Amino acid sequence: MTIRQFAILSLAFLLPLSLSAQKKKKRPVKKPVVVVVEEPQEDPRITNMREMTQQIVIIDSIVADKSQFLSHYVLSSETGKVMTASQISGIEADGYVYLNEMGNKAYFGKADQNGVRQIYTSDKLGDRWGEPILMNGLSEGIDEADYPFMMNDGITFYFAAQGEESIGGYDIFFTRYDSRSGSFLKPENIGMPFNSEANDYMYAADEQSGIGYFVSDRRQPKDTVCVYIFILPETRRSYDPTKFTEQQIHDFADITRIADTWGNGSERRAALERLKAVFTNASRPTTDKATEANTAIVINDRLTYTSAKDFRSPTAANRYRELLKARERLSHLEAELQKTRDRYAQADENGRKLLSEIILHNEEQSLILRNNIHTLEKQIRNEENNNFK
Repeated sequence: MTIRQFAILSLAFLLPLSLSAQKKKKRPVKKPVVVVVEEPQEDPRITNMREMTQQIVIIDSIVADKSQFLSHYVLSSETGKVMTASQISGIEADGYVYLNEMGNKAYFGKADQNGVRQIYTSDKLGDRWGEPILMNGLSEGIDEADYPFMMNDGITFYFAAQGEESIGGYDIFFTRYDSRSGSFLKPENIGMPFNSEANDYMYAADEQSGIGYFVSDRRQPKDTVCVYIFILPETRRSYDPTKFTEQQIHDFADITRIADTWGNGSERRAALERLKAVFTNASRPTTDKATEANTAIVINDRLTYTSAKDFRSPTAANRYRELLKARERLSHLEAELQKTRDRYAQADENGRKLLSEIILHNEEQSLILRNNIHTLEKQIRNEENNNFK
């Protein structure tokens, strides 16, 4: 075999092997690019707060101009007043003011020397307001505070604040005064549905009518707010997850629809009647209002008594008589307090030292009486309501 023939034979042998190798060789396959989009995680505090949403009946909601929302607050005279600083003279305030029933103690928002808003209090002696005193104990977890409201017991205090304990803008907080330390306890966020990731503020509770108010700018255009009017619950109760779905509780927390809180509507109708009565009382002569305030007691959402003859329970009727006496003592004591304050304003230095001790003593007695009255009212309601079961 010649060299030429051997070369041709070798080429013929190798060519199929080369073609087979080319057939087996595969092009690299490009893998699809998977883009993982992480859903934003909700603040765990908001999740927990939503699960603990307080069950309340919101009887009405009113959209209002932010600067005029207080015009929709209707409080009985025994509750005190909420107002803007421009509506009261003699107080170094530039925010919102709560004035007690007697008109001699005010709580108000005001910017400090660093421009930070804080809450102060001041007492009226004679016709003058004293120096503003920074409220002690409200700063823990709080950066700025305003919109104060003190309950009738003189201990439970509500306000709105921004800080590490709020979930968005202003939130509503509450605290209680600790007489042993002479300071308020650490403020607590009152949760949903009162608070949201928007601004929520100016909580006010009228225990005489059993109706409360607060304001929110959630889902509202700029410079507009919604005033929510609700029934004050006897006790705090959250929505039962075995009776309501997760979405329903979510909607309650966000106040998606106030009608969903009405139930069969009976509580709401009774509350609207009480609210109407507060409006009506505002136009009555002062003596009529004072007489009714001293004798009236709310038993439940449907009943308000003004006489011992109204009671089914003899025990409740007897306690009601004790209540009337306690209210009368409180009325006399506060009248004396006002006279003493008036004398204080006209007294010399020695006289003021003596009168200040009397004022402090009578204020302590007044607080004790108020707490006793509050306890009696609860006992009377519980005793009388047991007769309807």
